[in-house]
Amino acid sequence: MDMKEAGSQRKLQLQELEELRLEAYENSRIYKEKTKAAHDKLIAKKEFNVGNKVLLYNSRLKLMPGKLRSRWVGPFVVTHFSPYGAVEIMDGSTTKKFIVNGQRLKHFYEGFTEHTVDELSLLDLPPT
Repeated sequence: MDMKEAGSQRKLQLQELEELRLEAYENSRIYKEKTKAAHDKLIAKKEFNVGNKVLLYNSRLKLMPGKLRSRWVGPFVVTHFSPYGAVEIMDGSTTKKFIVNGQRLKHFYEGFTEHTVDELSLLDLPPT
């Protein structure tokens, strides 16, 4: 084998190696896009309007939470919201306003009434 032929073989090998590297980068990019799309699909979009009552997630309670202690505090009233997810809320008792991420909020529903359900014991059923 002469030196010219060996040089051209080496150039071909380097070119193939570069193509494999670029293909690996492309596959990695496609994987990341698909993973992000799957993750974003699971995120629930919450829309808040001015005047809505919301509950705020207390993230500091993670260290020593009580077994039955609620991690949500509130209710607060929405005073302003931005299109990028920041929401300004106001505490009704102190009229103190602060801005939080909209993902830490959930709607507060009030006015639910309890319904009593008739109990039926299986022991009292007539035989069939």
